[in-house]
Amino acid sequence: MTRASRSAVRGRFAPSPSGDLHVGNLRTAMLAWLCARSAGGGFVLRVDDLDERARPAFAARQLADLVSVGVDWDGPILWQSRRRAAYRAAIDELAARGLVYECWCSRREIAEAARAPHSGGGAYPGTCRRLSGARRRALRAGAPRPPSLRLAAAVAEYEIADLVHGRHVGPVHDVVLQRWDGTPAYHLAVVVDDAAQGVTQVVRGGDLLGASPTQAYLAALLGLPEVVYGHVPLVVDRAGARLAKRSASASGSPVALADLAAAGQPPEAVARTLLRSLGSPADTLAGALASFDMRQVPGEPVLWRPAAGR
Repeated sequence: MTRASRSAVRGRFAPSPSGDLHVGNLRTAMLAWLCARSAGGGFVLRVDDLDERARPAFAARQLADLVSVGVDWDGPILWQSRRRAAYRAAIDELAARGLVYECWCSRREIAEAARAPHSGGGAYPGTCRRLSGARRRALRAGAPRPPSLRLAAAVAEYEIADLVHGRHVGPVHDVVLQRWDGTPAYHLAVVVDDAAQGVTQVVRGGDLLGASPTQAYLAALLGLPEVVYGHVPLVVDRAGARLAKRSASASGSPVALADLAAAGQPPEAVARTLLRSLGSPADTLAGALASFDMRQVPGEPVLWRPAAGR
């Protein structure tokens, strides 16, 4: 394990309760659990419930589904919705150092800027960072809604350690720290919370690799410990698209535990299928611990093919 001794490893899983977990989410949770537990480490759970789509019923079902496939965790669950003061303190610390600026850009304006020639392809173009003092004062007085708050990044790229990708250098962006409605944004909240829970290892889907250099840089700015990442290939559907909470309705094939159970796939059968996709011959998650080897995990996206229920 890079930068973390076996005895110090603490992994985590942090679902957002805006829908049921799909098998891709569950596979990542199982892999994160195996990485931490096989190293003799701890494993904690956080519920990322700042999203306006979050619902307690979804959270309850997600927790039950994790238990159904063998995932357990140490200590109490951390709920992001109860930690707004911690996020505000982090923003205030960054603002006091001149590392925060106001942004009045809408999503449409950002998307249009990204489509412009020589835009750099999707990253925030820094429009509001370059505003004059007079223009900023005018927007404060007359804009139709309050500004969001963005990180004023002082570097263009940052290096992270990754269990899958090794040393990875990626771009750093002026990410939103607080949305216009006062809601703390994802990048800030996950960094503050990983530190609060003592997380040293973040195993998650490969689609988040691009976010990690910015998050690691943000942690460094706040004086928080570095984590080791592990960005793993995703579970995909027959069209090669990553699974999402809406995948079942889009494809007609069940991808959530309850729907799979109704189709004759009980949780234990789903867990076995997911363990096979991780290169493990074990029948249960606990049984996979002794022989778990991250090198056996396939390096390519996994096509979801549920096995017959037993």
